[in-house]
Amino acid sequence: MSKTPDFWMTSGTSLAAILLAPLGWIYGRVSGRRMLSRPKAKSKLPVVCIGNFVVGGTGKTPFSLELAECLSEEGYRPGFLLRGYGGRQKQPLLVDPDRHTAAAVGDEALLLAQEAPTIVSADRVAGARLAEQQDIDLLIMDDGFQNPALKKDLSLVLVDAATGFGNGFCLPAGPLRAPPAMQILKTDCLVIVGEGEAAEDAVHLAARKGLPILHAHLVPQVNEKLESQKLYAFAGIGRPQKFFSTLEAMGCELKKTRSFADHHQYSASEVQSLLTEADELGLQLVTTAKDMARLKTSDGEIFHWIESRAEVLDVDMKIDDTERLMSLIREKLRNLAFSK
Repeated sequence: MSKTPDFWMTSGTSLAAILLAPLGWIYGRVSGRRMLSRPKAKSKLPVVCIGNFVVGGTGKTPFSLELAECLSEEGYRPGFLLRGYGGRQKQPLLVDPDRHTAAAVGDEALLLAQEAPTIVSADRVAGARLAEQQDIDLLIMDDGFQNPALKKDLSLVLVDAATGFGNGFCLPAGPLRAPPAMQILKTDCLVIVGEGEAAEDAVHLAARKGLPILHAHLVPQVNEKLESQKLYAFAGIGRPQKFFSTLEAMGCELKKTRSFADHHQYSASEVQSLLTEADELGLQLVTTAKDMARLKTSDGEIFHWIESRAEVLDVDMKIDDTERLMSLIREKLRNLAFSK
């Protein structure tokens, strides 16, 4: 999976975006019409989808984890369903974090499986059928918002307050998966993540439709081992710069960074390079939880070495008005029960 082009997230219109705009217009309309098509199937379980309008990271996985925790505290038994980006597993599979690797099921699946039963499946309908056989009474669908195959009972769409719709173009001219005016039609609740003014267009769309708008924030966990250290940060996520900026905002002394493609599977030579550079420069390696999930489940002694050498900056998603979100979910579940 390639890196997110810089011009996707910059304000104004770049030459690259202009040249690619005709393809983006076609892609966006085709994707939008597909998204609005009738679902092929409905699960026996209530399905809450966590999605976004654009490609790249908006915090869906941390949000899904936080939502699962909130649901568990209220007595629900949530489970996760996701495609398993970055993994090679094609058939529906119940993830075992002690047995499966990121190469097989994807890094996000390994993180989610530590919280609740997690199914990876490229076929969302088949995945939902497997989920129905588990001790689950509510299914959290991490991503898949644009996929029409499985009916969603509630779609929560996350928008990064700092980047919003990016340059406002659809793939490949920009980060949008479909025109926002089409995507908002399938949105039940908008969640603004972080601080900034770039989400105003999304807020206006949601307000015109009368949708509830919630706010959430990514909060880095304290890691004392990163304090007073000179850091070498590396990441293979949707927006590595966001990770680097978080470290700087924490007051960390960031001396060197290295970016990789989203869901990047590290080679032994790349890991060796990171270790060698860090040792030569006297720097402490630090990465994300997703990257570490890939590294620690890779084969080879060099991967065990970097697992012990690198620190992880964990982040939590804090939902500002959890009770309002839970009220939306409870109301949806009551309506579903009443309609049966």
